[in-house]
Amino acid sequence: MALSNAPKVLFLDTIKLAKPQLSSFSKIANVIVCPVFLDLVVSPDGIQPNTSKTREEFLHDLGTKYKDVIGIYRHFKASESIKITGRFDEELVSKLASSLKFIAHNGAGYDQTDTAIFLLLGAIRNFSRALLHARQGTFNSQLPLSHDPEGKVLGILGMGGIGSALARRAKPFGLKVQYHNRRRLAEEKERETGATYVESMDQLLATSDIVSLNLPLTDATKHLISDDSFSKMKPTSILINTARGPIVDEAALVRALESGKIAGCGLDVYENEPQITKELLDHPNALCLPHVGTVTVETQTEMEAFQSRRICYIPYRRSTSFDKAVVFQRQSNVSPAYISFADGYYFDLGIIIMKFNFTPDWNILV
Repeated sequence: MALSNAPKVLFLDTIKLAKPQLSSFSKIANVIVCPVFLDLVVSPDGIQPNTSKTREEFLHDLGTKYKDVIGIYRHFKASESIKITGRFDEELVSKLASSLKFIAHNGAGYDQTDTAIFLLLGAIRNFSRALLHARQGTFNSQLPLSHDPEGKVLGILGMGGIGSALARRAKPFGLKVQYHNRRRLAEEKERETGATYVESMDQLLATSDIVSLNLPLTDATKHLISDDSFSKMKPTSILINTARGPIVDEAALVRALESGKIAGCGLDVYENEPQITKELLDHPNALCLPHVGTVTVETQTEMEAFQSRRICYIPYRRSTSFDKAVVFQRQSNVSPAYISFADGYYFDLGIIIMKFNFTPDWNILV
């Protein structure tokens, strides 16, 4: 039975792990979900099926059967819904009914910093080559000496929430942390992370033993790390990328490894995923993971639950007007940043699409 006077929310993808949170959510909102979801909810009250089969049907349904839906939840991978809805582009947003105020989509977490630490330690200790020896049955014969992390300089390019978390995790290993960012952190934040600011990216590249990329992919950062970048790095340095693959020109990375301009790399993301450049897979000094930074039960449960909470409490600024603005809501106590809507959008943070002059008239905390 539907709940009276409760908001309607459309769930486009399966909640696979955060089942208790979905059950709680269904008690305070009328949830429209795909039929396959129904067995995931303890109480069926308020649950209705979503029956859109194609993008055309979905676009039509947005203005008809979903015309009074106030919010849409989309899973961070969107592997199910993308087959029906396609990209959330300008065409789709133009079809949203006036009742539709936001779309919550979560796609980032701090757990990838654990992966960065693993790659950092594995690359500097040359564990990729060591694993190869073990699998070939040569044990440690003729295995070249590697290096200890203690005393080495970790240079973080992009000191946001994830970069700061990486700096804190690096402390127990005796790493000296420096960073470059568009804006320098406040003194208190620098003390907390133990990181030292450097004025330029070139300075960071030239003085770091390990360079970790922790910045978003934009037009400005695509191929930010190129032949020119590698020419500035130490020949003993290591590159770590857990951010986005296209930030690195992979062909240039292969050239840098093969020519000895850098000593090695640790990668969890790639320029043309799911394909990984063969030369990287074959190189003994390249430690490669198949984009598993957030592939843990705990992280994905929290990702699902996080966006349910965001749907229940919509951050907004009164007396502010938005014309189809895209709001990037970070997974921290950072104020939302507002940018103009463009054709297509970048799924990296919790995203809320808000419409003109939106002032929510309900706030529910779970």
